[in-house]
Amino acid sequence: MSKKTLLILLFSALFTTGFSQKNGKKYSIRTIAFYNVENLFDTINDVTKNDEASPIMELKLNKSKVYWDKIDKLSSTIAKIGLDKTNTSPAIIGVSEVENVKVLEDLIASKHLAKNEYGIIHYDSPDKRGIDVALLYQKKYFNPIYHEAFHPKIYKENRRIFTRDQLLVSGYLDGELIHLIVNHWPSRRGGEAASRPYREKAAYQNTQIIEKIRAQDANAKILIMGDFNDDPTNSSIKKVLQAKGKKSEINKRDLYNPYEDMFRRGFNTLKYRGKINLFDMILISSPLLDNGEKDFSSYKMFKAMIFNKRFLTNKKGKYKGYPFRSFSNGRYTGGYSDHYPVYMYLIKENKK
Repeated sequence: MSKKTLLILLFSALFTTGFSQKNGKKYSIRTIAFYNVENLFDTINDVTKNDEASPIMELKLNKSKVYWDKIDKLSSTIAKIGLDKTNTSPAIIGVSEVENVKVLEDLIASKHLAKNEYGIIHYDSPDKRGIDVALLYQKKYFNPIYHEAFHPKIYKENRRIFTRDQLLVSGYLDGELIHLIVNHWPSRRGGEAASRPYREKAAYQNTQIIEKIRAQDANAKILIMGDFNDDPTNSSIKKVLQAKGKKSEINKRDLYNPYEDMFRRGFNTLKYRGKINLFDMILISSPLLDNGEKDFSSYKMFKAMIFNKRFLTNKKGKYKGYPFRSFSNGRYTGGYSDHYPVYMYLIKENKK
């Protein structure tokens, strides 16, 4: 039996409890996800931030109604990611473009997510737009033991550019130590080429975090997720992080990017001016990769995907085929986000 056939059989056997039994063996499956939630701001003016420029604050009417509708739409989407295979929402999900901890508290308290008892890890970043990254986790699956926010040192003409933090969270997923880095790298404002050095600097900061982790554990299981504002083939990912898109090329200290092959095949997580991009990814260190040894005694990646369901996509008009975003031209469109979520299944054999 081939490795691919074995994995398909294992995966298809997984049922609603998140466990499977095949040839007397039981397997656990957990969903790890990332979602750029597109300007999730509250309706309160924070004088310490430039939140007046946020889309919701620019609305003339119904700010509260719009806010709670967006909370409902985002939480219902998160609740569906991985649901068909695990019977629950993601065990862990990184998010970006959130204003503060209050919007996260409202998100996890929604009717779609409250029962799953999510915890929050969040830091206020120095980003001038007032947007942050964060990590949400189901407490019954993940136990965080350490977290830290890192500030990329990025300069333009000797002037510091303040962007989003890079959030490191270490903890135990069902008793197994993993490390997650949540990112939202500098945008392409001013053009891809002109802004490229900023994302390369952000990528360098990631390499420093990875080295910090590996100094304590050379075989650390690391997941690097985020909206990188770069495609899998751009220099920040390929040259700085040195991520590889083929499993056969992965060595001990390499990072594997399952989204590179998807991008080359025409998949995307957003569209801009008619051009597709795949900015949202989850990369993994080699100990999370099964290279044919068929050893699932600890968590390994089974499959990475894009959650690009029809309800998250515009079905008509000028932006047909684009992610169905929340805000456009100063108005609320009733959509979800201008990005699709991405997610990954991790599986392991349960010990008797």
